[in-house]
Amino acid sequence: MKATIVTIGDEILIGQILDTNTRYISQALNRIGIVVHQQISIGDTAQQITTTLDQALSTTDLTIITGGLGPTKDDITKHTLTAYFNSELVYNQEVGDFVSQLLARRGIAFTELNRGQAMVPKCCTVLHNAHGTAPGMMFERDGKIVISLPGVPFEMRHLIDDKVIPMLAERFTLKSIIHRTMITSGIPESLLAERIAAWEDALPEMLHLAYLPAPNIVRLRLSAYQVEGQSVGKIIDQQFELLRQIIPQAVVGFEDASVEQLLHNALIERGEKLSVAESCTGGNIASKFTAMAGASAYFMAGVVSYSNDAKSDILGVNPELIATYGAVSEQVAIAMAEGVKRVGKSDYGIATTGIAGPSGGSAEKPVGTVWFGISTPERTFAVMKNCGTDRGQIIERATAHAIRLLYDNL
Repeated sequence: MKATIVTIGDEILIGQILDTNTRYISQALNRIGIVVHQQISIGDTAQQITTTLDQALSTTDLTIITGGLGPTKDDITKHTLTAYFNSELVYNQEVGDFVSQLLARRGIAFTELNRGQAMVPKCCTVLHNAHGTAPGMMFERDGKIVISLPGVPFEMRHLIDDKVIPMLAERFTLKSIIHRTMITSGIPESLLAERIAAWEDALPEMLHLAYLPAPNIVRLRLSAYQVEGQSVGKIIDQQFELLRQIIPQAVVGFEDASVEQLLHNALIERGEKLSVAESCTGGNIASKFTAMAGASAYFMAGVVSYSNDAKSDILGVNPELIATYGAVSEQVAIAMAEGVKRVGKSDYGIATTGIAGPSGGSAEKPVGTVWFGISTPERTFAVMKNCGTDRGQIIERATAHAIRLLYDNL
């Protein structure tokens, strides 16, 4: 079974809001074996809605639409669908009573505008929205299904989970879609592809491999579409075990695993402490750790020493080092790592100092140059890496590389 997901709203097209609905619906449909064939975002015009519906119904079995069900004049989805299915709007007493009670609990008057929320196409099946005023609607034509849901994310999620997915799972006999993801780190995508080429070429025909690169990691997703039973999951596990034997040092874990989570677990298990000193990464490294529950067991201090004075006054970096070698240098990175380890009374110190841009670079130290300092109980060292040209990219790559450096040294 194939599906089309359509999000309606000019606010999405102009980038005013982020479309999280499509991701949520896609994941929910995949879990019950429905293949998402296409995802489309369109504006609030009747012509775009009807043209998109024509195209979706000609290529897929299920179309799920979000957005445009509010009470104001710019919300035209319901009226467009009524005309598209040659129907008429009728008052649904159950919806009207629910909306009236919901608004009363919130201290809001039940106006004629709100009453319009209970007007639904006569031909549709109403999907009760227990968390908002706009009900969901289901239409059928020539064996194809169209479902219209409110665009408010939490309302949409409840309708998907409570109404749509149970209905589809009960109504149709669906084959399985299986996705499993291995997280790797330390090997760039192109080199990783070369190293595992023979393994990839030998994959069973039913499995499809996708490379999903991110700062300092590459996700390897194996997918099987429209398959029977759970045996395919075991086959994927076997293939990943073969892959682990090829790149043992690069495997971080599976699904949502991360290097910072592994480091977090290791430090807790070892009873050791960590502090970080950041210049160009601006606290991003510290936030990765403190976002995880239990970080207080090992995370002692995070210092954003953005200025040279802060490097000297807080971390104890000798000003002569900065004057002689520059703030972005091996010597200063080492001093920062040792300084924050001392200030935080920690076993380990991480430091970053670099040029995140877009200005400040030179021929000797171009934008993207980052020095990393790592201080452990046994030694302190520094390495340099160019982390790109875009400021956001540089910060994320530097953050990931710093964490990986300490993890490797544990």
